[in-house]
Amino acid sequence: LPQLLWDITFHFYGPDFLCRLVKYLQVVGMFASTYLLLLMSLDRCLAICQPLRSLRRQSDRLSVLCTWLVCLVVSVPQIQIFSLREVSEGVYDCWAVFIQPWGPKAYITWITLTVYIIPVLVLSACYGLISFKIWQNLKLKTAHEPRASGPLASSVTCGADASNGAALSRVSSVKLISKAKIRTIKMTFI
Repeated sequence: LPQLLWDITFHFYGPDFLCRLVKYLQVVGMFASTYLLLLMSLDRCLAICQPLRSLRRQSDRLSVLCTWLVCLVVSVPQIQIFSLREVSEGVYDCWAVFIQPWGPKAYITWITLTVYIIPVLVLSACYGLISFKIWQNLKLKTAHEPRASGPLASSVTCGADASNGAALSRVSSVKLISKAKIRTIKMTFI
């Protein structure tokens, strides 16, 4: 909304404090959306790769709070870079002032690394580990899946243990794992 109002009026109409606050909160939102997505991916990766960890969930709130704190801290440079400046005689606007000549390059590099490149690498690693774990699980299930045909099939599938074995194979069948693998791969590409 502040950016929309700013675009409609062509110039920033407000005090210096509001200029700095708007620019700061814009970057906080950008970092928060990226880093909370990163946190969810890390949590999903840990839940799949270390399933027993999900029983110990005390640190989840702390992780979310730490993520927000990191977003608030890494956005602080915006407060120093942007301020209300006179862009022409009598016309003030919320403007960035960089140390020349390396300031703009350092700023763009910092934003590109922290908002795009590093998160993409971490997301790729997380979903790569998830896909590997599902593939590994699929390979393990197919290696140990009971065969329904052959001379030993009748002795394996008879009696009270047959209903338990059939139920177990239905619950953890290769088809279900295959669907999970396909969903994870789709989620990775999305």
